Amino acid sequence: MAEIFRVISLSYKKAPLEVRESLTLDEAQTKAFYLKMRDVLGLNEALVLSTCNRTEVYYKSENNLSEALIGILAAEKSVSSVDILPYFDQINEESDASRYLFEVSLGLESQVLGDQQIINQVKNAYQWSADMQMAGPFVHRILHAVFFANKRLVQETSFRDGTASTSYATVDLMESFLPMMNNPKVLVIGLGEIGEDVAKTLFEKGHKNITLCNRTEEKANKMALDFGFEAIAFEALGAVCGNFDVVISTVRSEKYILTEKCLTNRKSVTYLFDLSVPRSIDPKVETLPGVVLYELDEIQKKTELAIQTRREAIPQVKAIISEMVSDLSDWSKELQVSPTIQKLKSALEQIRKEEVARYVKGMTDAEAEKVEKITSGMMQKIIKLPVLQLKAACKRGEADTLIDVLNDLFDLEKVNV
Repeated sequence: MAEIFRVISLSYKKAPLEVRESLTLDEAQTKAFYLKMRDVLGLNEALVLSTCNRTEVYYKSENNLSEALIGILAAEKSVSSVDILPYFDQINEESDASRYLFEVSLGLESQVLGDQQIINQVKNAYQWSADMQMAGPFVHRILHAVFFANKRLVQETSFRDGTASTSYATVDLMESFLPMMNNPKVLVIGLGEIGEDVAKTLFEKGHKNITLCNRTEEKANKMALDFGFEAIAFEALGAVCGNFDVVISTVRSEKYILTEKCLTNRKSVTYLFDLSVPRSIDPKVETLPGVVLYELDEIQKKTELAIQTRREAIPQVKAIISEMVSDLSDWSKELQVSPTIQKLKSALEQIRKEEVARYVKGMTDAEAEKVEKITSGMMQKIIKLPVLQLKAACKRGEADTLIDVLNDLFDLEKVNV
């Protein structure tokens, strides 16, 4: 029975944030998980992808080991497998699992359509799999195909054009005027989902001189420490906000937390981004000289335009994926008959050598060389048709019958390659 490429997936589509958080794996946990997959379940090929939005295990196996894998993952994270099982999806058909990995890697399955971070997360996952010797022939092949598909996606489609998340759109807009400023000081207020994403985006893009502010001071201090940023207390906000060149507010508040009064002592042009609902920055601040205010609606128009462009490019992306999955399927099927081809070649070569050995003893070196060349050429021509027929049978899904016939004819089970 042939091994099948399969996947178990827990993602934002079915699992709430608290469940996803409880199953996120860092590098050390991922590598420990690989060891258990190999030692407990006997798996030789697997890829574990764990991000804030998904934890997925792609694996090659003859049998469906999905529930066993979920059980090991639950034990690794000290949670109940019964509790998390309903949040997982399973794909046990190889072409569907392959297609799904392509769609995840290229951003079709991302919470933000066309997410550009996911391909780097897949590259990290591939590296960890290779580090643990769990990236076998199929994983190597499909991941290289994924990276090639990503290159084609960028070159041939508009799927990655524009910024499709509020945080990316905000930071991109901020970057458009940074060249006009001398080492600007940036303040991020509020570290909920959007604020945290803004902070992560600033960190990933290599920005410095960033200060974080949050109602829960402990969270601001921890994130500032992780990213190498500064942090200030929420209570100090009114007194210090005028010291910053860029202020990005994502905090929810029933009343404005930034007003004209807060910004009267500024010394330079100030750019404000209000990503809050309800708004946290008084619109009147824009009447102050040198104050530029961008509100959520304006930012979201940019993201909506990018999302629409990406949606229009989806058919092109799916066409690339279909082409790659088809090529991968042909290669995978041929891989299944490769041992039979090698055994057939070995069996015929052994027959050739035994027969040649019977007659070359009385020949000169030149005559023996000529016989060697003639018989080798004959073997190559004899084996060509069976190999072509095997590969053609693979594409038709009929290779098993031909393999059985060749095994019987040449007793290939006894052949050592």
